[in-house]
Amino acid sequence: MAAARPTGSASGALCRQLLLTLTILTFACDACKTVTLHVPSKLDAGKFIGRVNLKECFKSANLIHSSDPDFQILEDGSVYTTNAILLSSAKRSFTLLLSNTETQEEKKILVLLEQQTKISLLVPWLFLVAEVLRKRRSEEKVLIRAKRRWAPIPCSVPENSLGPFPLFLQQIQSDTAQNYTIYYSISGPGVDKEPLNLFYVERDTGNLFCTRPVDREKYPSFELVAFATTQDGYTPEYPLTLLIRIEDENDNFPIFTETSYVFNVFENCRVGTTVGQVCATDKDEADTLHTRLRYSIIEQFPASPTLFSMHPTTGVITTSSSRLDRELIDKYQLKIKVQDMDGQYFGLQTTAACIINIEDVNDNLPTFTRSSYVTSVEENKIDVEILRVAVEDKDLINTSNWRANYTILKGNENGNFKIVTDPKTNEGVLSVVKPLNYEEKQEVTLQISVVNEAPYSSSSRSTVNVVAVTVNVQNQDEGPECIPAVQIVRIKENVPVSTKVSGYKARDPETSSSSGISYKKLSDPEGWVTVDENSGSITTSRSLDREAKTIRNGIYNITILASDKDKRTCTGTLGIKLEDVNDNGPLIPQRTVIICKTVMSSAEIVAVDPDEPIHGPPFEFSLDGASDSEVLRMWRLTRINDTAARLSYLNDPLFGRYTVPVRVADRLDQSLVTYLNVILCDCVTPSDCNIHIAPYPASGRLILGKWAILAILLGIALLFCILFTLVCGATGAAKKPKVFPDDLAQQNLIVSNTEAPGDDKMYSTNGFTTHTAGGSTQGICSTLGSGVKNGGQETIEMVKGGQNIESCQEAGHHHTLEMCKGGGQHTLDSCRGGQVEADNCRYAYSEWYTYAQPRLGEESIRGHTLIKNQTMKEGPAV
Repeated sequence: MAAARPTGSASGALCRQLLLTLTILTFACDACKTVTLHVPSKLDAGKFIGRVNLKECFKSANLIHSSDPDFQILEDGSVYTTNAILLSSAKRSFTLLLSNTETQEEKKILVLLEQQTKISLLVPWLFLVAEVLRKRRSEEKVLIRAKRRWAPIPCSVPENSLGPFPLFLQQIQSDTAQNYTIYYSISGPGVDKEPLNLFYVERDTGNLFCTRPVDREKYPSFELVAFATTQDGYTPEYPLTLLIRIEDENDNFPIFTETSYVFNVFENCRVGTTVGQVCATDKDEADTLHTRLRYSIIEQFPASPTLFSMHPTTGVITTSSSRLDRELIDKYQLKIKVQDMDGQYFGLQTTAACIINIEDVNDNLPTFTRSSYVTSVEENKIDVEILRVAVEDKDLINTSNWRANYTILKGNENGNFKIVTDPKTNEGVLSVVKPLNYEEKQEVTLQISVVNEAPYSSSSRSTVNVVAVTVNVQNQDEGPECIPAVQIVRIKENVPVSTKVSGYKARDPETSSSSGISYKKLSDPEGWVTVDENSGSITTSRSLDREAKTIRNGIYNITILASDKDKRTCTGTLGIKLEDVNDNGPLIPQRTVIICKTVMSSAEIVAVDPDEPIHGPPFEFSLDGASDSEVLRMWRLTRINDTAARLSYLNDPLFGRYTVPVRVADRLDQSLVTYLNVILCDCVTPSDCNIHIAPYPASGRLILGKWAILAILLGIALLFCILFTLVCGATGAAKKPKVFPDDLAQQNLIVSNTEAPGDDKMYSTNGFTTHTAGGSTQGICSTLGSGVKNGGQETIEMVKGGQNIESCQEAGHHHTLEMCKGGGQHTLDSCRGGQVEADNCRYAYSEWYTYAQPRLGEESIRGHTLIKNQTMKEGPAV
């Protein structure tokens, strides 16, 4: 490594650097006190600027750090610049951080840099320094070409060396020793760190020594740091990293990872089947003969025959024979060995035990202990154990290779028997689950097989063992038999009461006849029949109805109890199949129909017939209007399909509730009248009809809301005002007919306009009497909604639910009050005739009142009547 030397191209710069080198004052500070270094204003990178005594501040520090990245601190306290620095101010400072990572203790040293200002005292030295520098530069050029000694090759120390100690390792030397007196020192693990004082270096010669033996497994190598310094503390060399390797010695035995290994292998396995693997470790140096291990089997117990082998390098144990038989030997023990030095005789070795358990396979068939069995059972017995069969099996007990499964191969076609395995004894338990009949069969021969739960390991032998079992059926005195359990009889639903038909029949199995058996009815939901005790025949006691709720699929079920003389019984079901007759007319299930007049003019109705389809659709729909011709005028039915029709209204009926009788007839003309409750509603959907039309109470009248009542009251008050005005006007006209002045004409209820010159007409308020200019009087009966056309036109409209009620007009005629219907709109026709008296005019008003009063009660009118006078373009109002 080249010595740190001042550099520069100009002699002035060189002189300044030499001046820096010679004039730096390093003050040995007290522990952790501020250190002041005097430096020039310009510093080059890699320049040594002074040394700080770290040991006095913090002796046990193992981590040193500079707070300023422009400066580097070495372990001996030497301070170097890492970058070129130009001091812009007179002072600059940074902090050295010393810490012990083990104790977490920290200390700080403040380093203060001050510019050198007084150099007059050093001027005599400049020429001497320049001359020395010149000589050194010329010498260094030669030294650069020479072999460097400051970077020796790594050295090694044999592990557990016997000495003699101290043991010389090598010499470290700096070539700057030719120009300076150099002192050598080292630090690091093995010197001032654990293990302490293992190495040391001679200060003057640089000879490196080891003081005692070293264990490689504990310290495989050491990394030391060597320093070369002058007498005055100058460090001409960078610190040198020196690696010392400890050479391994085979001083560690290989060790198995377990003291005893346990493996399992199945019996009768093939040759080469892997049993398990053992493993050993060696602390000596890896990838050397000291750690190259060899495995082997030393001994097997039982010794013969040899059944296992071990791979020498992997430690894998495999089978070397297929003669493993658990039923003979179920466990083997091996003594195994591992040896280093690749198994050479002088290698270190260790032994361990290995136990190999032989696992069972199903290589033995279960066999019956007897060749055949005989047993007996009474007829009609169920859920009774009749026999136990035993088997032998050499496989491992209480495993799937030992547990037996029994099967009845033949003789159980009717399902009378069942065989299960007793889990404790492994026996087959044979029992009767369905009663046997002695009269049908007195002896049953069964064939029973047995296998293991686990499949047999070999396919070369038969895997099924079979035994014969003979079951003798013993006779018993039995009760009656209800066979079949359900018996059916047919009866028409309209048969008269006391009709007798055959009933349920039971039989005695001993005699195969029904004699001596009595019958009793247990259940009859509708109470329609009686049962003859001796014969079991039934007699109808009530009218039968196929459409009753207790009928299922046209069958009515009753329960019969049959008993013999010994009171032994059986129970059966008698199903009465009711044959349908056309005794029901079609009906309409939905009795209430809502028609929203604003969006629809009809509704669909659907009919059903409880009779069978042969007596059902297609249906004929008609209005039953014989008693009420109004129904036929207001409603119409239109056929949609075989079961549905459409109900439409005619002549624009009012909102409200109507009763419409609809007759529906089936294909055989059996009919029924359904009275539909039809609601004509001012709605958009049927669900919000209740908002507009409240339901009728029991009296059939309309229930009015508070707003409807208020509208009626307002309408009545308005009618009284009009009536009062008419009466007063009629009285004044009787006294003195006169022409009303213009100012009074503005108070009339109805104002007339004159379109062109001619006779003016003036309407009074008493009975709507009109006076002409000639004094002749003609009665004109006019109401709200009527108009008179004579050289002009007046129109009065009544608004109801957004619809205008316009007057019926005829030109050139006097009018009386009538009601005109049509077009879905309520109007008032004119009354034709000649001169009419005042009384007649009052009568016309009463007709108007009779017409308007009920309509004021409708909620859609809400009690408001709008009287609008349409005037002509010309003529003043009179």
